[in-house]
Amino acid sequence: MLQLPHYSCMNTLASPEAAYELCRQITATYAKTFYLGTLLMSEEKRRAIWAIYAWCRRTDELVDGPRARLTTPETLDQWEHQLESIFGGYPQEDPDVALADTLQRFSLSIQPFRDMIAGQRMDLCCSRYETFEELYLYCYRVAGTVGLMSMPIMGVEPSPRTAPWNRNVPAELPIEEAVALGIANQLTNILRDVGEDANRGRIYLPLQELALFNYTEEDLFNGVVDERWRELMRFQIGRARKFFTMAEKGVSQLSLDARWPVWSALMLYRQILDVIESNHYDVFRQRAYVGRSRKLLYLPVAWLRAQVL
Repeated sequence: MLQLPHYSCMNTLASPEAAYELCRQITATYAKTFYLGTLLMSEEKRRAIWAIYAWCRRTDELVDGPRARLTTPETLDQWEHQLESIFGGYPQEDPDVALADTLQRFSLSIQPFRDMIAGQRMDLCCSRYETFEELYLYCYRVAGTVGLMSMPIMGVEPSPRTAPWNRNVPAELPIEEAVALGIANQLTNILRDVGEDANRGRIYLPLQELALFNYTEEDLFNGVVDERWRELMRFQIGRARKFFTMAEKGVSQLSLDARWPVWSALMLYRQILDVIESNHYDVFRQRAYVGRSRKLLYLPVAWLRAQVL
């Protein structure tokens, strides 16, 4: 795992331009598929999304990075205090400068950011989830919140089918669909990373569902791929695809300049599920990823969907 660069202290903070560039580099390094989608946005929107992603990445690194063993509940308390400082207009580290600037340009709520930190607290104390309901809460906190953070930046616009007398009424944000996309992405991450998580002693598949398919924790830690595992994975992939389908319904409500990148990111991320299938569900020995040439093939399809759906 790559290590994030050292950030300056508050006495020598970067300029907003330099801070946005740092956030761009973080996004390009750690989220290649996502980054490709952001390049299709307007400059102001993509820079704001980079600022949010960089904050989310640094938050995740607290419990899933090279120094995660040093993270305590008090560490996360301090991180939340730093978040409050950013929202108060007092950034403390270089990437914070970009997020503070974004807050001046877009109306963002602090609550989804707080919820994400709550998700990291779950990672500190939980390495198993008994039911999907428990896992759903975790997925919302660590990923569904990203949709809520991003929605004010993406923006919405009235449908052309809206009655003329309602055209000036502000369009409602597709909140449920935004959360669904985050859930779908996180479920995809979980399925792709089963082997890596097992190496860290973690299981994110609901234990009740392992039992439903007569597949044990010991089987998982041994990387057993048999018909029980394949049936379990088919079930999990089917659920993730349902969340992607739910998310699709909200894309058409976004501002026109946000639809193409969101369609691109959605379609490309969903492709990971197809790759898992083509790898015969062996996520223990083969990492599922979408190659760059395949990504480029989907961009015109995403553009077409953005125009007509």
